[in-house]
Amino acid sequence: MTRAAAGVLALTFPDDCRICGIRLTGFPPYPFCSSCLAFPDFSPPDFFCLQCYSPFYTEAALDPDGHCRLCRGGLTQFDALFCVGPYEGRLRELIHHFKYTPMERLRQPLGAFLRNGLPRDLVFDCLSFMPLHRKRQRERGFNQAQLLALEVAKSSSLPVLDLLSRTRHTERQAGLSGKQRRGNVRGAFAAKDPAQIQGKRILLVDDVVTTGASANACALTLKGAGASFVAILALARADRRIGMGPEAAIATKQFVQGAAR
Repeated sequence: MTRAAAGVLALTFPDDCRICGIRLTGFPPYPFCSSCLAFPDFSPPDFFCLQCYSPFYTEAALDPDGHCRLCRGGLTQFDALFCVGPYEGRLRELIHHFKYTPMERLRQPLGAFLRNGLPRDLVFDCLSFMPLHRKRQRERGFNQAQLLALEVAKSSSLPVLDLLSRTRHTERQAGLSGKQRRGNVRGAFAAKDPAQIQGKRILLVDDVVTTGASANACALTLKGAGASFVAILALARADRRIGMGPEAAIATKQFVQGAAR
């Protein structure tokens, strides 16, 4: 019985941080050390689009207003994007544990990351979240974006509205090119109640933005239902620059203010 109890305690209160491996003491609420759970601190990329926040190697890729080719061509449907940091290192590890372990209670520290950087210079009417198809939500047991939105709401007076549904089960986006991702999610979202969306300024919460294809598709659906402004709030933004790979991250600063058009 003693050995069994010790085994249960070892699972509940692990000895080592699951990211850096440092020895944990006491009874921490998460199997991570305080350093790995600290708010991420990164430097901004040298050149990035002010609307979609895609990084670039040179400012020649941006117009005089700071917009990339896709945004100035009208292919970016959201009006602004804010993120905590790059999809790399310990932030990436925390997100993976949150989604795939799965470790639902990580909603609290990750939600705190989002709350700390909530854009204060923009006004919104409500929060919403990236929907999951019911099959994927059944597999995972929760919608991570919805949990994060509920955490963000704790520091604001904004309601969390369930505005979107995923109308079809799509192929996983990982490993797809930007063009393939856009095609994969085209027409995959629908507005649940346009009356809740009409004229609203909406802050849509997600965990990771890679190419922005899903964010674009959701923003297009919300705009089609009458939303006046749609911004994306995400934990991490992945780097899709040539040579960086889909899982590499941009070195972002905490929540780019003034990313709106």
